[in-house]
Amino acid sequence: MTAHDRPPAVFTIAAGLPFVDLLAAGIRQRCGDDPHVLARATILLPTRRACRALHEAFLRQSAGRALLLPRLRPLGDLDEDELSLMRPLDETLPIGDGFSVPAAISATRRRLLLARLILARPDQTMAPDQASWLAAELAKLLDQAHTERLGFEALAALVPDDFAEHWQITLTFLEILTEHWPKVLAEEGCIDPADRRNRLLDAQADLWRARPPDHPVIAAGSTGSIPATAELLGVVARLPQGMIVLPGFDTSLDAEILKVLEPAHPQYGMAQLLNRIGAVPSDVTDWPAEEVPSVSAARAALIRETMKPAPLTGARSTAEAVTAEALQGVSWITAPAPQEEAGAIALIMRETLETPGKTAALITPDRALARRVAAALKRWRIDVDDSAGRPLAQTPPGAFLRLCIRMIADDLAPVSLLAALKHPLASGGRASAAFRESVRRLERLVLRGPRPAPGIEGLRAALAATKDDAGDILDDLERLYADFTAALAQSNASLRDLVRRHVAFAEALAASDREPGATRLWAGDAGDAAAGVVAELLDAADALGPIDGRDYPALFDSLIAGQAVRPRHSAPSRLFIWGLLEARLQRADVTILGGLNEGTWPPEAAASPWMSRPMLKDFGLPAPERRIGLTAHDFVQSFCAPRVVLSRAERVDGTPTMPARWLLRLQNLIEAAGLKAAVTHPGPWLDWHEALDTPEQVRSIAAPKPKPPLEARPRQLSVSRIETWIRDPYAIHARFILGLKPLDPIDADPGAMDRGILIHGALDAFTRAYPDTLPDDALERLIAIGKDMFAPYAAWPGVRAFWWPRFERMAYWFVDFQRTRLASGYRTLASEVEGEYAFEAPGGTFTLIGRADRIDERPDNALAILDYKTGQAPTPEQVKSGLVPQLPLEAIMIEAGGFADIRAARVSELTYVRLTGGRVPGEVRNIGKDVREIIDGTAAGLKKLVHKFDDPDTPYLSRPRPMLWHRFGDYDHLARVKEWSSGEGDDT
Repeated sequence: MTAHDRPPAVFTIAAGLPFVDLLAAGIRQRCGDDPHVLARATILLPTRRACRALHEAFLRQSAGRALLLPRLRPLGDLDEDELSLMRPLDETLPIGDGFSVPAAISATRRRLLLARLILARPDQTMAPDQASWLAAELAKLLDQAHTERLGFEALAALVPDDFAEHWQITLTFLEILTEHWPKVLAEEGCIDPADRRNRLLDAQADLWRARPPDHPVIAAGSTGSIPATAELLGVVARLPQGMIVLPGFDTSLDAEILKVLEPAHPQYGMAQLLNRIGAVPSDVTDWPAEEVPSVSAARAALIRETMKPAPLTGARSTAEAVTAEALQGVSWITAPAPQEEAGAIALIMRETLETPGKTAALITPDRALARRVAAALKRWRIDVDDSAGRPLAQTPPGAFLRLCIRMIADDLAPVSLLAALKHPLASGGRASAAFRESVRRLERLVLRGPRPAPGIEGLRAALAATKDDAGDILDDLERLYADFTAALAQSNASLRDLVRRHVAFAEALAASDREPGATRLWAGDAGDAAAGVVAELLDAADALGPIDGRDYPALFDSLIAGQAVRPRHSAPSRLFIWGLLEARLQRADVTILGGLNEGTWPPEAAASPWMSRPMLKDFGLPAPERRIGLTAHDFVQSFCAPRVVLSRAERVDGTPTMPARWLLRLQNLIEAAGLKAAVTHPGPWLDWHEALDTPEQVRSIAAPKPKPPLEARPRQLSVSRIETWIRDPYAIHARFILGLKPLDPIDADPGAMDRGILIHGALDAFTRAYPDTLPDDALERLIAIGKDMFAPYAAWPGVRAFWWPRFERMAYWFVDFQRTRLASGYRTLASEVEGEYAFEAPGGTFTLIGRADRIDERPDNALAILDYKTGQAPTPEQVKSGLVPQLPLEAIMIEAGGFADIRAARVSELTYVRLTGGRVPGEVRNIGKDVREIIDGTAAGLKKLVHKFDDPDTPYLSRPRPMLWHRFGDYDHLARVKEWSSGEGDDT
């Protein structure tokens, strides 16, 4: 009997069993005690990680003794050297006769070449980064077509003339692949990676057909979803000493089930593989190995019933399939949100470590959940072995490279500039501590508050306006980035030149006084991965052609997206996070299946961006449901573990979620069998997670009552601070006694205060110019003054869109108001004038200072005080109550002769002029006729207030009158207001 006629040798290791451990035990059992026989065996596995897992399993089998291992080869990453090693030892054919395969084009170069073809289309209007993303999708289509052994020449027949115009446009676009891409590959002398993988697998299959090896060849763990792999598996299954070992194949499949299997079923892929290699389910037998752990037959029956094809649902009784025994070791966690789900999972994994030697694994395709769990474990300084690694863009080197670009692209905008300069890698050639101090000083001086003008000159101008010095950090920064900025300014820049200058700038900024930038930037696993990405990008950069330098930041982001950093040497760990493929051949003592929501696990059966479902079928590509079948198989493999936790979140990003279809089916079966009570209680994990950050005791604290000594208490306050003193004395204590000044927000949009300053400045200039009479073109002159005032803020969209139109409407109203006032005999004496008033108090002389917006002389020679309000103006009742004392205090200062060049005279009018520019552009609010009473009462109240706080026993309370305080104060967090104020509205 020839190898071709030999019945296929197909085995399986049941779901829930430790696959690699049983595989290793069975291989050693077959090879006997002769170490040379074991060393000559060849084991084909799905991935390199599976090879490492089997390597570790052999070490466990040998109890650490020296062992000659078989040749472990990953099917997904074969190369010519590995194929040559897998030839029979007496093979005399040269490599070139059957194994010479062109090199695969690098992923980055292929992406850039495809992007160049996209940008070269006459109808394209997209930016290079958009072309890069689209090129990535084209690359996926290329790999899918090669994987399924399809040619693009059949595309034209897929889109008849009567199809939608969209598909006609798509077909025209795909000419990139049908006409141009083969020519590009020929010029490159390369082939697509999937094509090369197929050729290598075919070469190996042909070689073994021609010269079957005389040593054991075992293909294990693969489901044959790739046709070339399936063909090789068929050859292996018929070799004299060949065999394939399927993961979790259901040997109970019968003809009835096989007829109705759909791509979404977990056994569909392996059933297709058996059909391809000419085998039937009855040919599959259990993998022989000593001391095979028992598998829960009840659990297997339960999952088999759960996954039963829809046409057969209800055809058989579920009474025997669903038993209490099947649910032993199974528990559910339904968390309200991903944060709670991650916290509960972390606690389960943390509890596992309490038992020596015990292991736990989270299996999930949800990378956000995986990162949350890893972060939660950091609470206990526990590192977890995460098979997927970390996204390069989120590592320190990757983030630093992106921030260096963004800082320059945003023209040194405050947020981008500080993000780069405050990154741990940034030192600018100085000692790190000195560099940080310079950055913090620059931040305090010019980067807080409204944004300075763009670029380095804008920062210098803003710094000069402060009349302070931030050192020479701006000069150093300009020197470091000058070359990179020049490259970004080019409209026809070379990508290679941009990358080189970008890297040079990043290294220069990362340099310290002790280490060169390259040493700091490219250190560690993340630095090594970043260096590899940059090197590959430099090697492939000429594939794209010239670009506008302004497009480089977004293009760079697109090219490093999806790049992952995996540690070269992981620290020993008993906790793991596995993706679905990594988990297929491994097992832990505690298995946690996380993120079991529709759209996550299983994934959404998303439509192809290139073809409709009928077109996919006609072209030969698998339906999107095929991926669901693969993930269903992974779910079955993990669900059969002895102890398994099923986890999901009810809401993700605030949106309600749907449980995975398998969970719903399980729940329905359990409830139908009346075994809901048999489900293991999920345990206290969610409660414990909540309790972690809940204090054992909530202790109420009293409101602060600082009593500084008399000599520390302020002896001078402005009229506006007197109101604060009345409403919130603690704010005066913090500002003038502790010396704490609130910091402005970084890169703040101009706020209400800035708007008020602009309007006050414009009206001040206007009234100073025309105190007695107005020219005929008064409105035009006020508008011109306003334009000069608003010019520094013109870059803000909100100023142009809202402030300026409102100013114009306000200007119309103000000119009419001023004409009427002057016609009535009023005359402006002063505008924006400063004054003071001093009097004796128990603690010594107290000085009141202030600035009056405007002082007018009335027709009766008395004086009037006007205050411009761009926001809400106080009511007469508030002024009379003494809670808003600004105008009466200014009146006291005037009557005492406190304003230079303003005669001491009686004040008989207190007026607020509200200037909004809105539907009602302006409004005059006069305090009333009892001005004398208000002024006298305010004077008495001021002296009483000063006398009160000149007593060292008087505390500076926080919000003593909370019913009169309607906004968050600058110092409320320092006073810990939310801790001592009542939650029911009683703030006393």
